Amino acid sequence: MAEHKARKRFGQNFLQDTRIINDIVDAVRPEPDDVVIEIGPGLAAITEPLARNLKQLHVVEIDRDIIARLKRLPFAGKLVIHEGDVLQLDFRSIPGMKKIVGNLPYNISTPLLFELVEVADEVVDMHFMLQKEVVERMVAEPKTNDYGRLSVVLQYYFEMEKILDVPPESFDPAPKVDSAVIRMIPNSGRIGVADDFAQLSRLLQHAFQQRRKTLRNNLKQWVSDEDFAAVGIEPTLRAEHVAPEQYVQLSNHLLRQGVAID
Repeated sequence: MAEHKARKRFGQNFLQDTRIINDIVDAVRPEPDDVVIEIGPGLAAITEPLARNLKQLHVVEIDRDIIARLKRLPFAGKLVIHEGDVLQLDFRSIPGMKKIVGNLPYNISTPLLFELVEVADEVVDMHFMLQKEVVERMVAEPKTNDYGRLSVVLQYYFEMEKILDVPPESFDPAPKVDSAVIRMIPNSGRIGVADDFAQLSRLLQHAFQQRRKTLRNNLKQWVSDEDFAAVGIEPTLRAEHVAPEQYVQLSNHLLRQGVAID
């Protein structure tokens, strides 16, 4: 099969490290009847061992040349190919509780993670290869530089664990950054239940918008010192010093006060 040249506009870096590939497939633990979706199959490094263990495998791919390659693979009969941009895919159109796996292009990783929050109730688990810096933001604890809106939103919906570090030489072409594999298991309510998640999301957006300012300054349009006191938050703190569950409490408190954040 002709060699495929990686395309920068699709953020393509093809995994070629057999040990890493096997570790990812072992982490996914595919069983024959599982509904598995692979995002960005590329040159099928993970696709082939996944398909070996499955009756059917959904793959999402935007590159027409790679789609043509996938259709010529010996196990192509097992593949359901979703052609196009994964950000446009309706994951709910694929029935069943899903396992989602992929080597995510760095340029779409954050918007895609926010999209997947919307289908967390239909997910068994997710295993993604991402830029290491993004993984560290996802699992970050309060009072650290990596902790931000992404941390809180994803920790609201998922238990997350970094399971593998992946050096640049594991790919062809080698990226300029380190990568890591993260396991995400839905666990909504772990840090409390937001009465209105959209309100919580807007609160986080404003709280972290200017990280060097205090919460009192960033949220002064909606939140009084009395509101902060009601949920035990010191208004002179910066956003990264507040625990995820405290943001949930503040969001719910404001709703009960009739305050809608826009």
